[in-house]
Amino acid sequence: MSNPAEIAFFNQLANEWWDLNGPQAILHQINPLRLRWISQNIQLKNLKVLDVGCGAGLLSEGLAQLGAEVSGLDLADDLIKVARNHAEKSHLKIDYYCQDLKEFSLTHLEKFDAIFCLEMLEHVDDFDQIIEQMSRALKPGGKIFLSTIDRNPRSFVELIIGAEYLLNMVPRGTHHYQKFIRPEELCKSLRQHHLTPIEMQGMHYHPLLKTFSLKAKLASNYMILAEKTN
Repeated sequence: MSNPAEIAFFNQLANEWWDLNGPQAILHQINPLRLRWISQNIQLKNLKVLDVGCGAGLLSEGLAQLGAEVSGLDLADDLIKVARNHAEKSHLKIDYYCQDLKEFSLTHLEKFDAIFCLEMLEHVDDFDQIIEQMSRALKPGGKIFLSTIDRNPRSFVELIIGAEYLLNMVPRGTHHYQKFIRPEELCKSLRQHHLTPIEMQGMHYHPLLKTFSLKAKLASNYMILAEKTN
């Protein structure tokens, strides 16, 4: 389910998306960890993959560089324009779509070997619908990689008060506490849509090093890997 305010918010960041020191600097810091985690769990070469909520293509380009046949999907048209331009300059073939996932999934039934939805679910009004639609587009036996934010007091302090207002790590208004997702809620949604969770890890930030690491102990940010059972 699209939210016009969320789309407008991220559209205004489009031209600075690839600035290593810009408002999306945190995504540049996270991306190497995301790609390592993905590579440890799937061999991407020649696989057809979908990046849901691809933004201006940061993860999509990393997936393409690892040999995947990448499609990127986002509702923010300015972001898609930047993504297409950057991929062309990087000599990468990525198919970008500015389209609603519901419509896209109906025309791409069971097409993808893997689907990625990272740092996006906490920005939608109904994450369960997104899970259902991604499952529809995923092949049986395919894998889905998710990352989002736990809804608890620690997350509120770290990601809204800390990251947005005290440290200015991300633009103010990026996060909305009521949209954060408890891990048990996300796992329940996955199982209801024929996706079996097989791994969950916490994403821990090291402020002095400005790097991230994954640990079994859950943190405000967490990642889930699931597999489609039928």
